[in-house]
Amino acid sequence: MIAPPIPKDEIQRQAAVEKYKLLDTMPEENYDNITSIISSICEAPISLITLVDKDRNFLKSRQGVDLSESPRDISFCGHAIVSEEDIMIVPDAREDERFKDNPLVEGLKAIFYAGVPLVDVNGYKLGTLCVYDHKPRVLTGHQISALKAMAKQVMSLFEERFKTFELDRLGNILKERNDELKDFAGIVSHDLKAPLSNILMISDLLKEDSTSLSSQSIEYLGILKDSTKSMSRYIDGMLQFYRSEELVTENYDNVSYVDLIEDVISMTVMDDSVEVIYIPETDTTLVTNEIALQQILINLFTNAVKYSDKSKTAIDVVLINHSNEYELHIKDNGMGIAPDRIQSIFKLFYIATQEDKNGKPGTGIGLATVARLLEHMNGRIEVSSELGKWTEFKIFLPKKEV
Repeated sequence: MIAPPIPKDEIQRQAAVEKYKLLDTMPEENYDNITSIISSICEAPISLITLVDKDRNFLKSRQGVDLSESPRDISFCGHAIVSEEDIMIVPDAREDERFKDNPLVEGLKAIFYAGVPLVDVNGYKLGTLCVYDHKPRVLTGHQISALKAMAKQVMSLFEERFKTFELDRLGNILKERNDELKDFAGIVSHDLKAPLSNILMISDLLKEDSTSLSSQSIEYLGILKDSTKSMSRYIDGMLQFYRSEELVTENYDNVSYVDLIEDVISMTVMDDSVEVIYIPETDTTLVTNEIALQQILINLFTNAVKYSDKSKTAIDVVLINHSNEYELHIKDNGMGIAPDRIQSIFKLFYIATQEDKNGKPGTGIGLATVARLLEHMNGRIEVSSELGKWTEFKIFLPKKEV
């Protein structure tokens, strides 16, 4: 008997074996189906999916034997992974000097062997898909082709497993970073809001005692106050954005459409220059996340008011009740959005219009929050606009059952 040689790239090959996290795992149906099929096609009593580990041959799937592993130095597969051929066939192990007196030949009567190496994308041979028989024999061309094809299928399952682990790992990293950002947003909000409030208060006190201040100083105080308010809005927006997913829970509410719109109007419309038009005669009960949907509408209504350049702001709201989803339209007669900017308005920090009707800069957070909330709600949003005339948002929300 000759023990299988160690490949020159053994360190890298072993790392490739371990990256799939298959060693010492339990049997799985997907792999057992393959060994069952290939055993039938090749008319072989034993079929295996093996991984050649440091000092053993681990059997990920097996048909016809009860072993879960065997020593590497007596394994047929150890020879197969160093072979230059794409399939290693041993017609009669008793006549092959590599396997004479091999315990597998004596104990399991492993007389015939055919194994196809499992080769990863980097060319490392991890193990084999193989069949054994208790008598000398050959394989037909059809059986050889099937064995090679099934070996590729095994590697596809390995790669799919690896990609799943990678996606889970990246997902965990993203979650950790998002949690860190949420914590950071909360800390920043807490630590900055207090000094900003102090700045606003001191600015107001100084302006009240303006007798000793020059007109230029008073102007500077106004700029300081406006900048402080802008920073405060920015902080509030960031906190809202990173806490948006907390608004969406697994519990759904029965929400009166009329009450929802009226509540949003009361929070966003402050004077008679804004008119909200909707049809309240036939109320509809929406089954959805009430707080999240309310926040979405508050953002859209607020933008419609802030970015209106008309003496009379009109906001038209239409609800379409489909069989499987709600479709909600919010259309305003404001400044509109330039065609080259409309595809970017839901990106965080992207500002489609430099200033609102009061000359205040936007934060680029509100619409990003809307899109984020809808993503958590498995909904979507579309936008269309004509510059200088109107903008319309269409919200699509799947119906839920309570």
